Amino acid sequence: MVVFRHVSVIRWLPALLVAVLVTPPQAHAQFGFGMRAVGGVSVDTSGIVRNLDPQAVESLATERAKALADGGWTGKAGEARRVSLKAVAEAVKKAAESGSMLPTEVQFLGGLQRIDRVFVDPEGHDIVLSGPADTLVVAADGSIVGATTNRPPLHLEDLMVSLRAIDGARNGGMTCSIDPSPEGIARLQAMLRRQGTMGADPRATFTAMEEAVGPQQVTVGGVPGDSRFARVLVAADYRMKRIGMGLEESGLASLPSYLSMVPAGGRVATLPRFWLEADYDPIAHDAEELAWKIGGRRMKCLTESDVAGRGGMRRGAAQTDATAKRWCDAMTVAYDDLASKQPVFAELTNCIDLAVVAALIQSRQLANRAGCDLAPLSSSAGLTTPTYDVPTSVPTVASGVKKGSTWVLTASGGVMVQPWQFATDLAPSADAAAGRAEALAARPHDLAGCSWD
Repeated sequence: MVVFRHVSVIRWLPALLVAVLVTPPQAHAQFGFGMRAVGGVSVDTSGIVRNLDPQAVESLATERAKALADGGWTGKAGEARRVSLKAVAEAVKKAAESGSMLPTEVQFLGGLQRIDRVFVDPEGHDIVLSGPADTLVVAADGSIVGATTNRPPLHLEDLMVSLRAIDGARNGGMTCSIDPSPEGIARLQAMLRRQGTMGADPRATFTAMEEAVGPQQVTVGGVPGDSRFARVLVAADYRMKRIGMGLEESGLASLPSYLSMVPAGGRVATLPRFWLEADYDPIAHDAEELAWKIGGRRMKCLTESDVAGRGGMRRGAAQTDATAKRWCDAMTVAYDDLASKQPVFAELTNCIDLAVVAALIQSRQLANRAGCDLAPLSSSAGLTTPTYDVPTSVPTVASGVKKGSTWVLTASGGVMVQPWQFATDLAPSADAAAGRAEALAARPHDLAGCSWD
């Protein structure tokens, strides 16, 4: 968000809602379900991200419902679904060799909705993931979600991307950022100084602002920009912006828009930004490091205030906006409830879960300890995942609301996570091994798929 004040006339608080330039994935025989839209966000022919129109939503829901029915597997609800990574890797290897479609059970990792436990099984040469699961259905907006929880399942595609990208994410983490160029900010400042007031036609001013800023830069780090994982990062950021700007309701009384929280005549900081970060409790493990317990996952909304100058934006250089801090606190508290209403926010935590597991497997060499060959999942020489056009620039969309004599226009954001941080924050625990023997003993000798209860 950008603040510009014109002396004695108006306080400008322009911030920039951005649209992400993305297009459908390249055809891929092994993956299905029409994953071109994530979180109800799609792209028109001009490359502008929008909510899917009602006709497109209906078409997407029909397409995915047919694919789910044709797959012949929808899973079932359970508090402790177990998924064999050995079986998943074997299924991926088979699909790569034969060119056949991956089973639905494998594509959605047994219907897991999060990962609570990781069990290493040297005798069975396996790594087992465990957590709650649900029956899969297609929601009215086309999202594939749990029938009772309305939360999306984990995706094999995101696990494969995480395993293949985790080394590269060691230093910079996995991030998404959408920023105006320094030149665009300079043009906007000059335009606002010339105009001085909002004028009789606010829409004309918004259009002039959009043209002044021009295309914004999309930067995805730590994961391939052409991956579904990257699309989830961008889609979650886009949704957060729309909620912050009041362009769509959060659906929660506890989370109004940032715009509605700014008081008329109140003080505001320069360039407040909002972004999402993950946090976890230390990962508990038994003495032999054969059982791991992942807990305390939570998403935090953070803010800082930037300063725009001739050399570009200096982040964190201005006093934090108290209203921005209040909105972030509300977003943090409401995040889990919001994820139940808008699945893209649950998609984000799912991706982060998978990245943390990938970092844990890599850092503690769990595949070697288990004697489990994860190369079909972790090697780029194996089955390729669907690719999407890389988002590189987006058009700017300006909007706002009048508070007394002040026009307020806002929202900026991003997503960042450092899975290696969590994979090295460990805590020995006598309770970590609970359930491991039971989980391994319950695995069928003739396991037909990849999961069991």
